[in-house]
Amino acid sequence: MFITPSHLLEYLYCPRFTYYEYVLGIDRREEKRLKVQLGKDTHLFKEKINPGYLRKKLGAVKKEQEVELVSPSLNLKGKVDELLYLEDGTMSPFDYKFAEYKDRIWKTFKIQETLYALMIKQLYQVEVKKAFLCFIRSKSKIVEIEFTEKDFEEAVDAVNECLSIIQDGYYPQATRVKARCPDCTYRNLCIG
Repeated sequence: MFITPSHLLEYLYCPRFTYYEYVLGIDRREEKRLKVQLGKDTHLFKEKINPGYLRKKLGAVKKEQEVELVSPSLNLKGKVDELLYLEDGTMSPFDYKFAEYKDRIWKTFKIQETLYALMIKQLYQVEVKKAFLCFIRSKSKIVEIEFTEKDFEEAVDAVNECLSIIQDGYYPQATRVKARCPDCTYRNLCIG
């Protein structure tokens, strides 16, 4: 069983996504979710960017785009928008977000990038100290995220919690942030 960073974002948004999709097998019908559509628009935007452009200001000496990452031992798989090889010998994930930067990095974004970092560390046997996010709705502002060992531990814990719902089939608590519920494709099924 593999968890994707994108799915983990859904899990962190509300653990019941995992239950409805993976335990009950109910399709998310993503085409009805505004945030999913905006995410797809981000990928269309990204495709228009010069594929040969190298972010030298970030210390990049090489890059790969749309890199598939798979780690059976971490139960993770995903596709990072760009994989940067940095001049200090480390590597970094680089992702585009169809969002505005509001002087903070959301926990969900950080965990997603941490999962990419874990896979890169394992697959390439190289250190990953940071990630970069490009906020398209803030004039493509690039923000750096630095990782700590605690970040890596929290990300692995979140994957294990998500897997536990799937493997044990238990019905988790809903999100405490009820403002998220109106955008949920499972809102008509959810009982609280």
